[in-house]
Amino acid sequence: MCGIFAYLNYRVPRTRKEILTTLLKGLQRLEYRGYDSAGVAVDGSGKTDNGDICLFKKKGKVKALDEEIYKNDAVDLDAELDTHFGIAHTRWATHGEPSAVNSHPQRSDKNNEFVVIHNGIITNYKELKKYLNSKGYEFESDTDTEVIPKLIKYLYDNRENDNVSLSTLVERVIQQLEGAFALVFKSVHFPGEAVATRRGSPLLIGVRSQYELSREEIPIQYKCSERRGDLEEKNLRNRSDSTTALHSVHDRKAMEFYFASDASAIIEHTNKVIYLEDDDIAAVAGGKLSLHRMTRSAGEDSVRVIQTLQMELQQIMKGNFKAFMQKEIFEQPESVVNTMRGRICFETNAVVLGGLKDHLKEIKRCRRLIIIGCGTSFHAGLATRQILEELTELPVMVELASDFLDRITPVFRDDVCFFISQSGETADSLMALRYCKDRGALTVGVTNTVGSSISRETDCGVHINAGPEIGVASTKAYTSQFVALVMFGLMMSEDRLSLQKRRLEIIGGLRVLPELIKEVLALDDKIKFIADELYQQKSLLVMGRGYNYATCLEGALKIKEITYMHSEGILAGELKHGPLALIDHHMPVIMIIMRDACYTKCQNALQQVTARQGRPIILCCQDDTEITQNAYKSIELPHTVDCLQGILSVIPLQLMSFHLAVLRGYDVDCPRNLAKSVTVE
Repeated sequence: MCGIFAYLNYRVPRTRKEILTTLLKGLQRLEYRGYDSAGVAVDGSGKTDNGDICLFKKKGKVKALDEEIYKNDAVDLDAELDTHFGIAHTRWATHGEPSAVNSHPQRSDKNNEFVVIHNGIITNYKELKKYLNSKGYEFESDTDTEVIPKLIKYLYDNRENDNVSLSTLVERVIQQLEGAFALVFKSVHFPGEAVATRRGSPLLIGVRSQYELSREEIPIQYKCSERRGDLEEKNLRNRSDSTTALHSVHDRKAMEFYFASDASAIIEHTNKVIYLEDDDIAAVAGGKLSLHRMTRSAGEDSVRVIQTLQMELQQIMKGNFKAFMQKEIFEQPESVVNTMRGRICFETNAVVLGGLKDHLKEIKRCRRLIIIGCGTSFHAGLATRQILEELTELPVMVELASDFLDRITPVFRDDVCFFISQSGETADSLMALRYCKDRGALTVGVTNTVGSSISRETDCGVHINAGPEIGVASTKAYTSQFVALVMFGLMMSEDRLSLQKRRLEIIGGLRVLPELIKEVLALDDKIKFIADELYQQKSLLVMGRGYNYATCLEGALKIKEITYMHSEGILAGELKHGPLALIDHHMPVIMIIMRDACYTKCQNALQQVTARQGRPIILCCQDDTEITQNAYKSIELPHTVDCLQGILSVIPLQLMSFHLAVLRGYDVDCPRNLAKSVTVE
């Protein structure tokens, strides 16, 4: 959703123009998350005793903000700053319409004494706003975020002495906040200092220095409750200390810090990152980074390790493609290989998911599997439910995370709950995860993001290794989730003698899957030709059953997401129970009819459609003349094992949605009203 990026240069001289360029480029790397306005805050010319903060905010794209900054003469762009902290933000509107005043950074007052950028939702903002209003603080925006800078100013104005640190103030602020947030604070009263914290929304810190770093992990400092009245101790715990803070071994030498919602904004600067946990407070002062928390829970890790990102900059560049979504569709031969790499040995037919092997006995003893996800991730669970039931011989429930929570679904200690999320930060899935953990179930994460909340909070998991996915409409992550879940089923059934023939058939299908995907991608021109005929339509039905029902739902979702056409995935077995009323000469219908157990039943549905002058566009197997002769248009796909066919049949629908969106003149990668990572309910 909202994108956070901030940059602190300590003893690294940068012109204000270079700083602004870094901030704006960071925002551009986060554009895929979805947003409607953007803003930055940098140090101004020093009109106040402490220096001042200049805000630039604009509705619309980052490019519009860039133009706004450079036509404004409020700051000297050529001024060189030895140490400086700048913050930037892309906003996805939740409270208040898209506008400059509702954009972030939000400020404490007209003098910009405190400014903050926020990803998430503050659920108790009305109560806080009412209290601050009663204390004489005036609000200018419609956002929930504005209570945060107002609250920190109130606490600063009423501080007990002049030694209170910025991180102490932030600590006091977050104790009053309810909801989800990632926050970064900047203040004129603490020049060159940064404080960041998170609860329920992702935040990581990149570290860069030309010198050796003092440590490879940062110890967490904890509040000493028994000395609560000791003001000196309370403030010292929030200040950088050479024995606990991260800095250059050559003390007071150059350091740079990058704060971001996503690693894609940091990777071009450094591959050394620290992932913050919920309620961590990170403070940079004097070029030193320290971390502290209010309390320590049993079993909690008392350090944060500096991790090395494996991502490369070229992975988040479009290359020769028109859009990231198009690039990611065409990356699927490689992404499914990366999902299988090191996990399937095709010579011995062994399947090992390293993240699950230590819990395999416990999983095999469970009484049911519950697969939980949202949107595309839910569809990946639905697509593999049938084969998982067959291979594990366990009942498999597939649940939408929001509905799962609304129903207060019974969960037991002998359940195993899978949480599927591309970002690993999906709010509904995270809440469902915590719900299941509280009830004693074993939790398994299936994510595409190392260090994400779901990957850290689950008992075990599978990283799908699809590589960075920038387009809001998920494509390669879906097929990699699909493959990962199939591999789980294969691992569960390795000692079932009666299932060995079926296992070998599926493993053989996985072996040739990348080449079959390439064959499907070669049909792109034919699919574009069909899209040329459909793009002016207002509605589109996608129909199938059995293994292909989930494909219909996923294909229809892709069409909705980026083309803004009404599109509906229909179970072909339900055709006569209502949807048949929609069929006429003008209604486009895409039907998926493959040679599997439902082939004859799908033929019956086809006859019902053609009998009512429907004009079906059919996805079918190569050389299936019986089907193609009844089709208005056909897309012939290579045939594979029935449980893997959904991987091949979803790709034409991904391509179709892409071409329809381009023909309709829409931004494929950033569809309106949507965000890549949904970090609030």
